[in-house]
Amino acid sequence: MFKSHKIIGVFLALMLAPLLAHSKEQPADLQPLEEIPPPTIATEGDPDEPEVTIVKKGNGETVEEYRLNGQLYMMKVTPSNGVPYYLHKEDQEGGWTNDGPNPPLSIPKWTIFRF
Repeated sequence: MFKSHKIIGVFLALMLAPLLAHSKEQPADLQPLEEIPPPTIATEGDPDEPEVTIVKKGNGETVEEYRLNGQLYMMKVTPSNGVPYYLHKEDQEGGWTNDGPNPPLSIPKWTIFRF
């Protein structure tokens, strides 16, 4: 029983500590912070959001192409009978395919959890 009272006392002390720290008087030489300007709103020439193009294929597959500044960087492929998956470039200079001896893999990524 003594142990539970000790835990409750520690808990109350932790809960009251911020109140005691906040109740101190503030120094007289405080300076106000400068005003922060609001964020700029995107214009047509400088979009914040990607441009999405939806292409429906003849076999029932849907491909959503995501472009930023005209550069294709990600695709969401929704097969007619299956789970959607994503393909994306690892960097801006990389291509979707490579004809070299060791082509890089473009690994599909599936959504496992969605919050």
